[in-house]
Amino acid sequence: MVGHCIDDVIHDKILNPGSVIPKSSVSFQLSVQMFLSKICLFYPSEPLDVKTKFYNSDKDDLFLEVQIENISHSTVFIREVSLKLPEMYTEEALNTLNLEGEDECTFGTRTFLQATEGRHYLYHLQFKEEYLEKARTLSGLMEMGKLEIVWKRELGEMPMLHTVPLRREAPSCGELKLSLEKIPDTVAREEPFQITCKITNCTDKKMKLLLKMFDTTSVRWCGCSGRKPGRLKPGSSLSFTLTLLCLQLGLRSISGIRVIDTTLMTKYRYDDVANVCVLPSIVNMKC
Repeated sequence: MVGHCIDDVIHDKILNPGSVIPKSSVSFQLSVQMFLSKICLFYPSEPLDVKTKFYNSDKDDLFLEVQIENISHSTVFIREVSLKLPEMYTEEALNTLNLEGEDECTFGTRTFLQATEGRHYLYHLQFKEEYLEKARTLSGLMEMGKLEIVWKRELGEMPMLHTVPLRREAPSCGELKLSLEKIPDTVAREEPFQITCKITNCTDKKMKLLLKMFDTTSVRWCGCSGRKPGRLKPGSSLSFTLTLLCLQLGLRSISGIRVIDTTLMTKYRYDDVANVCVLPSIVNMKC
């Protein structure tokens, strides 16, 4: 009738929270059939606050930490947390403990989060063998796939999907990256010890390397300086062992490593590559 209105409530399910743009249509009859449509914009509230952080290691792998917090006022049931990674990566979830020969979840048997309650998930990511050389030359912002969380509010309710895109900033290692594979935590003063280094060519050109060591006030290098590790292809690595000794007690920095690319006569300096704790020699203490 003229001047009257009709109220109607429409229910629907939102499977993936985010911006939702529903379109409502109404048909009515005057002299002819007519239609009225209206677009509405909704922003459903997210019950989960998700934070992610990547940790790079000196080796060809990295770690992903995921923090999930229930920021709503009701209980949320976590059904599944999974990663969808690019082809070049493999993943290992570090969220279980081996108890009496069986793997058990670090969160126990609970599958829900109370209001303001949170959880931390940890994943170990590694490059597949066939992608190692390519991975060593990557730099800048990288797409790392996505994190998927399947959750629901009530038992028996239809699960909902929360998707988080993953990105990380690849560490810039320059043209030639030096990392340590093996080094002792403590050494004795004036007693030789060894360290194992790995050097990686992060450029797209071949290198012909010359290795030199220079003494510092607290470190003396043993052996001949000026050795030739050899040629290094783009994206490839090689390891070598160095012998040195420390002259001063306390926490001492290892410096004085120089690498020269004899092809282009480019020099690379590596100082403060690691620290070792120098203790008094047992022989000297007995004397």
